[in-house]
Amino acid sequence: MTAIRKRTWTTPSGEQKTAWLVDYRDSAGKRRAKQFTRKRDAEAWSTQAAWEVSKGVHTADSQSITVGQAADIWVRAAESKDRERSTIKQYREWVELHIKPLIGDKKLSQLSMPSVETFKDALLETRSPAMAGKVVRGLSSIITEAQRRGLVAQNVAKGVKVVRSRRDRGRVTIPSREDVRALLTAAAADEKLPGLYPMLLTVALSGLRSSEIRGLRREDVDLKRGEIHVTQRADQWGTIGPPKSEAGTRTIPIPPVLVTELRKWMLRAPHSEAGLLFPNSEGGVRLHSNLLNREYWPLQVKAGLVRPAVAKSGSDEPGSRARYDFHALRHYAASAWIKQRIDLKRLTTWLGHSSVQITLDTYGHLIRDDIGDAAVAAATANELLA
Repeated sequence: MTAIRKRTWTTPSGEQKTAWLVDYRDSAGKRRAKQFTRKRDAEAWSTQAAWEVSKGVHTADSQSITVGQAADIWVRAAESKDRERSTIKQYREWVELHIKPLIGDKKLSQLSMPSVETFKDALLETRSPAMAGKVVRGLSSIITEAQRRGLVAQNVAKGVKVVRSRRDRGRVTIPSREDVRALLTAAAADEKLPGLYPMLLTVALSGLRSSEIRGLRREDVDLKRGEIHVTQRADQWGTIGPPKSEAGTRTIPIPPVLVTELRKWMLRAPHSEAGLLFPNSEGGVRLHSNLLNREYWPLQVKAGLVRPAVAKSGSDEPGSRARYDFHALRHYAASAWIKQRIDLKRLTTWLGHSSVQITLDTYGHLIRDDIGDAAVAAATANELLA
């Protein structure tokens, strides 16, 4: 039961004020009130509040925490669940750089789908579509956690999404066969970095991620069967842990040329207490930043694999000049498998993707069968005209 009444009062300065007060009872039967400047706003809110109370999804403003407070609870909950350090870091960045500056002071109970849509639009004005999408999903997770704790009755961000066109997503950069050969040739000739050639060859022929190749153990490589078993990974700080998803644990076949190279490398690789196949010089985990800055970027510059407009980059650091990121070798492996007409299911499994859709979104433009397509087109015409 709600009631709307006009309230008039005089301020200490003698000014007369008027407002409209909505008097109602919440789902627990407790009396609540909310004040509005305009009667029509009070009426609209009263109708919405009555519906929420009837459905048991109403939270009074006085009982609600702010979005910023809910975000802090969400981050602490992730920490208590032992989420990966990189994941926690990403969550904190979303909260401190994007969510709190825009809507951190707003109460959860005051959020609505239109207000979340406005938040999304504000993000898109100053952030990339990719980042805006991640932050909106993060806000939805924040509200879900608050809902689980009884701090808000419904998740108004659940249906808000950043729709990105394929043009916005762009296509992955896949190095040519000639560029990969040049990179491997330069690595093989570098006597100061003896483990770089077998490592890069492994990535180019198995599609392992940086975290997976740095966490790969000797026991994970079956030279007799010609297989690599992905069972663990090393994060950017060098901490060993399980793959991020169930799909990340997988078996990948490797060709005889790689088996031969890895057998030779195992005879001269540095000792590692953790049994790592490609440890650092002290036998520990290679850091991703060190791999890039001390080995991978300079190697590309040495191999002549630099960006076309080096002078415009404003920096002469190898990282700013190198043409490819480390993930490009994984993309090369995927493209090479596709050229050999691998089926989509095996491609998804070998890459460790959690769904076929992710594989299609990333490499769908490469999956073509020109001969088969021509045969289908010809057969269709023959059936119609014969």
